[in-house]
Amino acid sequence: MDTLLVKRAQKQDMEAFIQLMEKHKTNLYKIAKSYLGSEEDIADTMQDTVLSAYEHIGELKNTSYFKTWLTRILINHCMNLLRQQKRCVVSEKLPETVGTETEDDREFYELIGELPKDYRMIFLLYYGEEFRTNEIAQILDLNENTVKSRLRRGREKLKHILCY
Repeated sequence: MDTLLVKRAQKQDMEAFIQLMEKHKTNLYKIAKSYLGSEEDIADTMQDTVLSAYEHIGELKNTSYFKTWLTRILINHCMNLLRQQKRCVVSEKLPETVGTETEDDREFYELIGELPKDYRMIFLLYYGEEFRTNEIAQILDLNENTVKSRLRRGREKLKHILCY
């Protein structure tokens, strides 16, 4: 369904673009929250992301990668803001969900909070947002093998935490 909405949005269908943004706003919020601590910064970054996506959606070649493309735009805006503020560290605060948060969600975020910073975003994108390893590598500008090894090491750390 996303593919059809993306194609319509690329043809300047405003309603299709709005539907896409509504569908992905919670995911964007979670990711922005993992980078930024301030709600104002998160709102500004999400607004900039939506504007950039709207202006450049016609340049997206493969519509099936819309979510990856949109996430990369968001992360770029987060990193730009952090560079402007001269505090280029990922926030220690865990992302909060917009709307309804289940007990499983809270447990998941508490659990990944036990991981080192380098692993948290990968776990959020892989398990929370269901991106594939090659997509995560593109989004975070990492080698795919690095993503796979961090997932493996992170699982080992979590296994150690949960079993002891």
